[in-house]
Amino acid sequence: MDTILPTTTAPSPDALGVSAARARSAVLEELIRKEPGQFRVLTGDRPTGRLHLGHYFGTLHNRVRLQDLGVELFVLVADYQVLTDRDVADNLAGHVEDLVLDHLAIGVDPARSTIFTHSAVPALNQLMLPFLSLVSVAELGRNPTVKDEIAHSRQSAVSGLMFTYPVHQAADILFCKANLVPVGQDQLPHLEITRTIARRFNDRYGDGAAVLPQPEALLSSAPLLLGTDGTKMSKSRRNAIALAADADETARLIKGAKTDSERHIAYDPVMRPEVSSLLLLAALCQQRTPEEVADDIGSAGAAALKKTVTEAVNEYLAPIRARRAAYARDRAHVREILREGNERARAVADATLAEVRAAMNSRY
Repeated sequence: MDTILPTTTAPSPDALGVSAARARSAVLEELIRKEPGQFRVLTGDRPTGRLHLGHYFGTLHNRVRLQDLGVELFVLVADYQVLTDRDVADNLAGHVEDLVLDHLAIGVDPARSTIFTHSAVPALNQLMLPFLSLVSVAELGRNPTVKDEIAHSRQSAVSGLMFTYPVHQAADILFCKANLVPVGQDQLPHLEITRTIARRFNDRYGDGAAVLPQPEALLSSAPLLLGTDGTKMSKSRRNAIALAADADETARLIKGAKTDSERHIAYDPVMRPEVSSLLLLAALCQQRTPEEVADDIGSAGAAALKKTVTEAVNEYLAPIRARRAAYARDRAHVREILREGNERARAVADATLAEVRAAMNSRY
């Protein structure tokens, strides 16, 4: 799902169940390789601006990998969730189209995967009502990512939608009966609420049957890329290199990236985080190690480092940018892809809602 900021007073990894999630993820990866058709994945982003390299190496390329392995992929454009921490959704239609373009450009295939929006799937959002009855206010209040989202909210007062964010995510996941959700460790508490809701629904209404699956986490080992200012890469901080940026814009952004005063270039994420992040970015694009990139640059300094990174990024993104430009020339086709994805998602959501209503004995 959409990138969530780390908690200001983060619980320990063990408290989040990270060790167990990592071990289980290794098992799941092996199962995916053997029988990918057994898995359905739900993932997505909020349409708040252009996706960037942090998104790409963090989550986007993994979506394409799973799709290409044969896993069924649902990609949510979470337009309703834009309102969780904003009073208004500026340029929403444009951001939705940009998000679809970015996914098409990186290789998400609408013939094999479903790209859809919250607002186009009424049955998905209806599931929130019974799901809210299955969790307490105290449980929502204890969720560490809700606490952090509230702390970073741009609104003058916290909205009810913000507070129920994890339940809305549960509806996102369970409407299509996704059994696998790629997440970072900070999102494990959100997924645990989804599992809790599914378990409680089945216990209360299932009469021994599993109406809803308890989805498992596929824990990401995504690399952390810093923004050009040395802080977390983020759309809102204007410190990111967008996938849609052209070569000149990319060069300008990297030229202004923060480094340090040491001339010799070395990979040391603890002591030299900004330099190391640039080395990591070049390494990811060149499919090398950061240490190898650093050895090539040696004592040539920050200018040589930035030149290397610029060339690596522009070469890597060139085919992605070409595909994006080709799709962007036919916006009507992009909107048609989204309409078709919305239709498929609606059919799936309607079927799930019908099962939920039947289990609750509320079909009349």
